[in-house]
Amino acid sequence: MEYRRARQEGGTCFFTVNLADRSSTLLVDRIDDLRRSVRAVKQRHPFEILAWVVLPDHLHAIWTLPPGDGDSATRWMLIKAGFSRALPRQERISASRQRKGERGIWQRRFWEHVITSEPDLQAHIDYVHINPVKHGHALRAWDWPYSSIHRHIRLGWMSADWAAAEADAGMGER
Repeated sequence: MEYRRARQEGGTCFFTVNLADRSSTLLVDRIDDLRRSVRAVKQRHPFEILAWVVLPDHLHAIWTLPPGDGDSATRWMLIKAGFSRALPRQERISASRQRKGERGIWQRRFWEHVITSEPDLQAHIDYVHINPVKHGHALRAWDWPYSSIHRHIRLGWMSADWAAAEADAGMGER
């Protein structure tokens, strides 16, 4: 079966990319390797990062591709491969992956959603930024170090106390 992806040339997409081992903390443990891989791919295959969050076992990103270019799949393949090459070969590899010469670090596919409007974009940016709170990695979105929320606050695109009322209200007695 051939898997087809939407090709939105010059479009904006939301992505979810997962590690194969969802109990792993590899993405935050090796954040510098991930950053190097993203930078290298971005130099050869430009894209604009609108929002990004890296959690221990998965990440969410929103990219805009250049006009006339709709190839997010190659970019993700290269990012995953670059990150994987930086790691020692210690992961469990299934027989299927071994036959194909693959590593066992990433889930094979990624989830994507083509952004269709400004409200859709804002909802997905908010989702990216609140995700560490949703997964229990931080009490407030800006407490998580591996998030584009810090750039958004620095540029004045959102306030420093964004979503704080909800986070504080949920704390209650401990």
